[in-house]
Amino acid sequence: MRALFADDDPISRLIAQRALEALGHDCLVVNDGAQAWDLFRSWHPDVVISDLTMPGLTGIQLCRNIRASASGGYTYFVMVSSHGGFDKILEGMRAGADDYLVKPLDSGLLEARLIAADRVTSLHRQLARQQTELEGLNQELTAIARRDPLTGLGNRRALEEDLDHLEARVRRYGHRYCMAVIDIDHFKSYNDTYGHQAGDEVLQAVAAQLKAHTRSGDEVYRYGGEEFLCIFPEQSLATGALAVQRMQIGLERLAIPHADSPTDMLTFSAGLAMLDPDHPRSTSEVLKEADEALYSAKELGRNRIVEAI
Repeated sequence: MRALFADDDPISRLIAQRALEALGHDCLVVNDGAQAWDLFRSWHPDVVISDLTMPGLTGIQLCRNIRASASGGYTYFVMVSSHGGFDKILEGMRAGADDYLVKPLDSGLLEARLIAADRVTSLHRQLARQQTELEGLNQELTAIARRDPLTGLGNRRALEEDLDHLEARVRRYGHRYCMAVIDIDHFKSYNDTYGHQAGDEVLQAVAAQLKAHTRSGDEVYRYGGEEFLCIFPEQSLATGALAVQRMQIGLERLAIPHADSPTDMLTFSAGLAMLDPDHPRSTSEVLKEADEALYSAKELGRNRIVEAI
């Protein structure tokens, strides 16, 4: 362990240093509380052994400083008293000390305190590791809960949470977003013809194409069934439509056969709408506009992009 010993008495410092080094601990000794506080913040010892009364920063104040600091780990604090008065010992314990020693220092009692310190600090390190692991697992579970298991895209829950943030940014900061609702053309007949496993593979392929043609900051979600939703920050309807066109071209290059499609290949249709501070509306209203534009695209023969009026 790393042990820091603070005492203005040179004899006590010498006894403590020899005893700590003999027990195999890394040891630093200082002659006042201010030096101990500086070393604590830079060296991060496992155990601090400090005289209760020192000029300048006392052992009581040093202990309170350490307990109030966010050092990233637990430091075992042993208060040393020049006499066995219970009131002084109790004052040190109330300040946050874990244990105490009475002068003159006894090497056997010091070793006993260090054994306890090692056990306590080891337990705290174990608890800290477990806490870190638990936080990591919670983050993973949160990510899983927001992810569509088939496509790996954000799911409906993620979309709803993110849309709330987008609406707030539009109102507060004047940001604008182009939203595109994308639907795979004749997907039901594709499933009927090629089977549901092939249908799942198509959903994965389309999702990969949509994601591949987004820029940094764009988001793609599985909106439901064979529908996807893309969000393009700071884009107009015209530039959003160009982004969706690139996605269409990417899907065309895959040339996925579809016997019930007029093109004999898998295609998709899209409807676009704007979440715009110049025309304040809720995200649900904008999504409704995008859905209506998508419906128009289907009515016009599919495999096309329609912008909301």
